[in-house]
Amino acid sequence: MAGGFWVHATEDPSYLAVVDPDGTEYSAGELLARSNRLVHGLRGLGLQPGDAIAAMLPNGIAPVELFLAATQAGFYLTPINFHLTGPEIAYIVEDCEAKTLFVHQRYAETGIAAVEGLDIPAVARFSVGGAIPGFRPVEELLEGQPDTRPDDRRPGQTMHYTSGTTGQPKGVRRTLVDADVDVSAEMNSLFLMLFGIPPQGGNVHLVTSPNYHTAVTTFGGNALHAGHTLVFMDKWQPEDTLEKIQRYGVTHTHMVPTQFHRMLALPEEVRAKYDVSSMQWAIHAAAPCPIEVKTKMLDWWGPVIYEYYAATEGGGTLATPEQWLEHPGTVGTAWPISTLRIVDDEFNDVEAGTPGTVYMKMDTAQFEYKGDKAKTEENRLDGFFTVGDIGYLTDDGYLFLCDRKSDMIISGGVNIYPAEIEGEILTNPIVADAAVFGIPDDDWGEQIKAVIELAPGVEPSDALAEEILEYLRPRLAKYKWPKTIDFSDALPREPTGKLLKRKLRDPYWEGRERAI
Repeated sequence: MAGGFWVHATEDPSYLAVVDPDGTEYSAGELLARSNRLVHGLRGLGLQPGDAIAAMLPNGIAPVELFLAATQAGFYLTPINFHLTGPEIAYIVEDCEAKTLFVHQRYAETGIAAVEGLDIPAVARFSVGGAIPGFRPVEELLEGQPDTRPDDRRPGQTMHYTSGTTGQPKGVRRTLVDADVDVSAEMNSLFLMLFGIPPQGGNVHLVTSPNYHTAVTTFGGNALHAGHTLVFMDKWQPEDTLEKIQRYGVTHTHMVPTQFHRMLALPEEVRAKYDVSSMQWAIHAAAPCPIEVKTKMLDWWGPVIYEYYAATEGGGTLATPEQWLEHPGTVGTAWPISTLRIVDDEFNDVEAGTPGTVYMKMDTAQFEYKGDKAKTEENRLDGFFTVGDIGYLTDDGYLFLCDRKSDMIISGGVNIYPAEIEGEILTNPIVADAAVFGIPDDDWGEQIKAVIELAPGVEPSDALAEEILEYLRPRLAKYKWPKTIDFSDALPREPTGKLLKRKLRDPYWEGRERAI
């Protein structure tokens, strides 16, 4: 028989499926029943295969129920970033053509602002975790619904929206397939085998980031279908991460380099309090990881740190711990289902070792940016797609990333990659976080600006800025040094650790045009 959550939960309804951030535990049987009731309730509203659901929910059981309902009833599910404003949320809800909207009570204010003027009737707006004016309690949707297996099951999809660094965010939409739901779920769970994670009980996946991120759905959803337990965090904290790894015997997780950096910054006596030996696959992506940071993580947790390169649109590459140690700094080689190309500005393939724009192609289903054929075609090249990253391939197929093309600094005609500079600055123990970007310079085109968040207890000063520059002397050529350094109490980052560099850079370029 095929695998996937629905099969695992039917065969063994007693195993632990989900642990909420507050510690509440849900068995597989409970989760199966709750998600089935959701399918029946949503169909009772008139939703058909291909229809969309939007949700603004914190981590925990609620988004898992929606995920399981949508993906066995042929719906599209769009998780929404709850840090957005009302108008930004309204744009996504309208663009994805949501027939129903779920909002948690803690986001009531922006949820109410978002639905003003939208064509979603009050009967299809649902509040979770408490009352919201103009929304129905989700309990009303579930009331009287059976928890039996729905008829006419077909695979659904999540449709995540890109971050919208330029223009409005776009939904990455894939065609629904006509296939057996349980076979499809089993095939999805096999994605974890790329990292060596087997589809068997006893494994525990720690969810450290908000559910509106593609990686959370991919790794959390596939772990669920593999029969693993999901342990959710609400607001990520470094020591809480270590405590949960020890308490639940966590075997795998997904993180970003900033989380590594902040765990490493814990005092040695705090780190030593926790047993993290259960961790076998600590997978990271989303941003460049400084070599020194990753080396320290490998020294601490052992050879369990896996890295990959991908995007909401697809992927990708993978570097095992052994491969990375042999090729420090690489993001790995192409997945078995993927192909890579590196091209110059004229779209010609470049030689090994030459930086260019990274293009990828997957053998699985293609995507489109919903409602934007022009943008869909703009990032295509002979069936390959790009998200604008610059990198190079070695002769033996290892990919090294330089930076985002949009972040690259051109100073005096020389290409400078901020990620390299940030990585070196972050090795300084007095630095907690760093952002490097280009600002206008009448002579050079751009000059290098650094904004630095200092470690607790360190006070900013002009002398300290000079000290940081001197620290870079043996590490970077002088043309890569920041021209100026500013200090900030906290850099703008998403909860996942993704740096919102445009918030720092854009004010300098207001009314001026960058070369890239």
